Amino acid sequence: MEKDSTPPHVLIFPLPLQGPVNSMFKLAELLCLAGIHVTFLVTDHIHSRLLRYSDIHSRFNRYPGFRLETISDGLPEDHPRGDKFMELFDSLRMNTKPLFKQLLTSGSLVSDDLPPMSCIIADGIMGFTCDVANEVGIPIIYVRTISACCLWVFFCLPNMIESGEIPFTGEDDLDTPIKSVPGTESFLRRRDLPSFCRSGDLSHPNIQLYKSESEENPRAYGLILNTFEDLEGPILAQMRTFCPNIYTIGPLHTLIKTKLAGELTSSKTSSNSLWEEDRSCITWLDSQSPKSVIYVSFGSLALMTRDQLMEFWHGLVNSKCKFLWVIRPDSVAGNNEIPAEVAEGTKERGYIVGWAPQEEVLAHPSVGGFLTHSGWNSTLESVIEGVPMICWPYFMDQQVNSRFVGEVWKLGLDMKDTCDRVIVEKMVKDLMVERKDEFIKSAEHMAMLGKKSLSEGGSSYCHLNRLIEDIKLM
Repeated sequence: MEKDSTPPHVLIFPLPLQGPVNSMFKLAELLCLAGIHVTFLVTDHIHSRLLRYSDIHSRFNRYPGFRLETISDGLPEDHPRGDKFMELFDSLRMNTKPLFKQLLTSGSLVSDDLPPMSCIIADGIMGFTCDVANEVGIPIIYVRTISACCLWVFFCLPNMIESGEIPFTGEDDLDTPIKSVPGTESFLRRRDLPSFCRSGDLSHPNIQLYKSESEENPRAYGLILNTFEDLEGPILAQMRTFCPNIYTIGPLHTLIKTKLAGELTSSKTSSNSLWEEDRSCITWLDSQSPKSVIYVSFGSLALMTRDQLMEFWHGLVNSKCKFLWVIRPDSVAGNNEIPAEVAEGTKERGYIVGWAPQEEVLAHPSVGGFLTHSGWNSTLESVIEGVPMICWPYFMDQQVNSRFVGEVWKLGLDMKDTCDRVIVEKMVKDLMVERKDEFIKSAEHMAMLGKKSLSEGGSSYCHLNRLIEDIKLM
């Protein structure tokens, strides 16, 4: 019997925040390269930012099977969204769910050029997508854009609740070991759990949201993770007891570069950024010595106080190391102005921008360290470029990631729960001078394993091929 030659048609629906959208555009491009039709669904708010700051339309023009669709998140345009994640999430569940079902059943996604939907790939935190997929009879694969190690902690929340290990408060002893997360008993502490575990309240909305992960994720046909087996293998083995069908296809940003390497059209770096990138920092880096600069960025959501900003600045300046610092226009609580003494005093050894082309910065030969909020995209980008990290996690998965970076993978230092100029100075000196060779050796080894996973026969390479074949069989 002759196999149907019609290409599959996949709908991709990311969680509407910078990190997940960024990752899932890369997944979309990988599927387009495999000849799969992709409808990429973003909220109106995300779409307007993409149009303003990215080259998304020109980048995907070369894929005739790709199209971008929009849907309302049900919030007013001036809502802060990322800062009030639970309000965004509740609105998606209440307001976007019926619109999503209507989109799938209206026939508007099918045309002469686009066959009926074969499969949905949606962020697994948006469980309503699975409800709708089951109602309309379309297979669904979940994708999670956080680390496997954090997702595993979420899976184990019911164990921790049952054993009485959570909740606790920020005033309790945060170095108390956690024993209810299999595979992490020797190193996980209270302070390494997601920040909402410190609420002292089991009814906290985030605890309620994430404690059903071990039931929610196995509902889908499979689970796509942006990681690789050599980095998170022991944790992935634990997770497969719940979700046997896991596709580890990371680091996604390097996998897409590898696939595009032979194409002339890929000579220009593309951006999925929701912020305007200041490329002058690349020119500044070009004039610095190899591995002499520490790159400082706390991602697209983290907020700091003016006092914290000043502690970081004093620590960085006192370390006498060169630094490139991203200070978003909205990153300092209650005050959008960079203090005059910071702007002036930075000129000798530092450079400040509002947003940077991060992948390019981390790949730059002048960059020898990364002071990061430990978001998963940032962590993977650092891992694959062999750049050691100082971790100052803000919320969610970042507390877990930073512990693994420092204690398990030995790729840097964990500075969580402190913001003091003396400690910042000491850690920068440790990373960039005193223990530089030790950290670079460890980081370069993990980078080599990451790149090996992406090459032909490597784990991420094979998992991507398996995902593509499974979609085609649907």
